Amino acid sequence: MSGIRWGSAQARWVLLATVTGSGMGFLDGSVVGVALPAIGRELHAEVSGLQWILNGYMLALASLILISGSLGDRIGRRRVFLIGTVWFAVASLACAAAPTVELLVAARVLQGVGAALLTPGSLALLEAEFAEEDRGRAIGAWSGLTGVANAIGPFVGGWLVDAGDWRFIFLLNIPLAVIVVVVAVRHVPESRDAGAGSARDLDWTAAALTVVGLGGTTYALTAAGEAGVTAPSVLVAAGLGVLALLLFGWSLRRSSRPLIPPRLFASRLFVAANLVTIGVYAGLGIMFFLLVVQLQQVLDYSAVQAGAATLPITLLMLTLSARSGDLARRFGPRAQMSIGPLAMACGLLLMLRIGPGAGYLTEVLPAVLVLGLGLAATVAPLTATALGAAGPADAGTASGVNNAISRAAQLTAVAAIPAAVGINGTSYLDPVRFSAGFHSAMLVAAAIAAVSGAVAFLLIRRPAAPPPCGSDYVCGLDSAPLRAAAEPAAD
Repeated sequence: MSGIRWGSAQARWVLLATVTGSGMGFLDGSVVGVALPAIGRELHAEVSGLQWILNGYMLALASLILISGSLGDRIGRRRVFLIGTVWFAVASLACAAAPTVELLVAARVLQGVGAALLTPGSLALLEAEFAEEDRGRAIGAWSGLTGVANAIGPFVGGWLVDAGDWRFIFLLNIPLAVIVVVVAVRHVPESRDAGAGSARDLDWTAAALTVVGLGGTTYALTAAGEAGVTAPSVLVAAGLGVLALLLFGWSLRRSSRPLIPPRLFASRLFVAANLVTIGVYAGLGIMFFLLVVQLQQVLDYSAVQAGAATLPITLLMLTLSARSGDLARRFGPRAQMSIGPLAMACGLLLMLRIGPGAGYLTEVLPAVLVLGLGLAATVAPLTATALGAAGPADAGTASGVNNAISRAAQLTAVAAIPAAVGINGTSYLDPVRFSAGFHSAMLVAAAIAAVSGAVAFLLIRRPAAPPPCGSDYVCGLDSAPLRAAAEPAAD
């Protein structure tokens, strides 16, 4: 460990590289949703195509995020971070050049692979390179700056769509990637864990089964809306996906170096926290996928207006998550993990008022504020509970599991719910039909969030001691927070 001190020139260079690199992933995650209607119109995409533009990215990210951190420990953290950056940039070029929705989806899958290497890799570099007493400050700065990237993403994406072309949202990554590569090569030291073994020791079988399992089930859920649940392609994909997931669970018990230690699931608290994670992020995924389309197609918002409409959620998360973590530290997480999802459910129910002629201040903003308050109350104690249940030795793995589960929950919800409420084909181009489906989807999302609150009330018993979000947690809207280290960061 090089022991870089806070305030030094090298510390600033390392922060520039890691923040810019991971910021590409955060920025890309928040801008694409705003551009979906424009992409759909130009590429003549159906709803299933729009779903895969989001889900292809999340599929690769959820499948590979668990293994990418361990890969960096073995072959070099800077090397994996640079590979992820270059990979992400090349995939972004492919996205910008895609002439069809099928090729765009394929490029988005490749982007997800790059993001899976980028984000954990950037945090691992901070953990490895900064002196222990400065590590918490460095990760806090990373968290705040990437939070800003997450917040401005909808503005940037909306402006690029309205002023130019949706393809510019992907081209934006190229100059950022050049900055990252130049700075990292010149100023970021290489590091690895000498005792971690080689890349061949990783559980590649489990990683492959995760890809097949999530990919098969996601394809089946998405295709069922168009082809029907009895279509041969749907049945084959579903069977293959379920079989792969079952084999994944079996492989964890048989492997000498399992991707996820089975002992984690012996903790009822860990299981309960991840069940709540599924409900919270499934509801959130449904809302973010459909709301920006509802605002643009039904309320005639511009892309930048639709992106700005959800900004209060990000601001509430950035402002209140640290206080939420402190409250859970003092009183235990059960109350917040029970009440927070119920507040989210109330916000989702308020979105039933968002329809033709709805005003932003009277209908949209109240729903967004209530949802954001519920999310801010829930996320920090939820993730801290999952980590606390795992114990210090498994905290890093537990964080990766919780993050992957949150993305998988969004993945399956975005795949399954639109078709279930009648949003399929080109229905997003019909304001009346889409609005009816949107309202049904918000009812479903509210029910899922409310159930997750009930699960927390029934199963969360022991208090946890979460550190405040923003010190060594990274709070995003598209997934559970990431944590960089197994031990608490120094003050």
